[in-house]
Amino acid sequence: MTGYGRSVQTLNGREFTVEVRSVNNRYLDCSVKLPRSVSFAEEAVKQAVKANVSRGKVDVFITIKSENGDEAKVSLNTAVLEEYLAAMRCMVEQFGVKDDISVSTVSRLPEVFTVEKPQVDEDLLKADLLSVVNQALESYNAMRTVEGAALDADLRSRGNTILELVAQVEAGNGKTVADYRTRLENKLREVLANTAIDESRILTEAAIFADKVAVDEETVRLRSHLKQMNTMLSGGGAVGRKLDFLLQEMNREANTIGSKCSDVALARIVVDIKAELEKIREQTQNIE
Repeated sequence: MTGYGRSVQTLNGREFTVEVRSVNNRYLDCSVKLPRSVSFAEEAVKQAVKANVSRGKVDVFITIKSENGDEAKVSLNTAVLEEYLAAMRCMVEQFGVKDDISVSTVSRLPEVFTVEKPQVDEDLLKADLLSVVNQALESYNAMRTVEGAALDADLRSRGNTILELVAQVEAGNGKTVADYRTRLENKLREVLANTAIDESRILTEAAIFADKVAVDEETVRLRSHLKQMNTMLSGGGAVGRKLDFLLQEMNREANTIGSKCSDVALARIVVDIKAELEKIREQTQNIE
């Protein structure tokens, strides 16, 4: 979701500068800062952002400079000024008021100046602005694409690491059952001494233990979730929220595996799996 894009263009006598910046956010939150003279285009700018971004806190900064300086023209209203001055002279002559007329005095009088603002073609201005906004968004998306490729590679790498750890758990889990049967048989021989050992009882106990510690279902689902993650990454589009949900499922499987692993060595491997899942979770917070 993090990114930056900038575009500067001169169109129809105006220089447009547009900057787009974004950081992580759960939903799309777009803020547009632009000159008052083009405030009518704010919603159109937000719609352009929405068409390109589905999640993140996006700030758009817009400045506009007019090359010909015709934003406004100020001229002296001569007829009104002459009337004011005539009235002031009359005050001086008839009432003996001190003559302290100055430019600063008359400039504050109403309607002494006329301000003319040029007619603006709002449709043309908005079209020019959106053209620059879209170019800034293209630059912004290009940067996000590069960042996204790096994230994609990192997530796939961590997924492969988890698959390797899952294979170790599966191999170690079978050995745990075999070791349990051997320990059970040796214990019975020690307790029963010369008495014949009921092999069927040993098999039954070993089967019960194997069922308690079996992690086949969980590892199969975990592998399936990791495969689904890679499919999501290959499919493109906004997948951040889907990955959030998928990670919850993967963590649930990892926790179940951990609860079934009584062997210390396997428990450590499960901790490594959880650590990799946490790193993936942190990275998905950057994904739209």
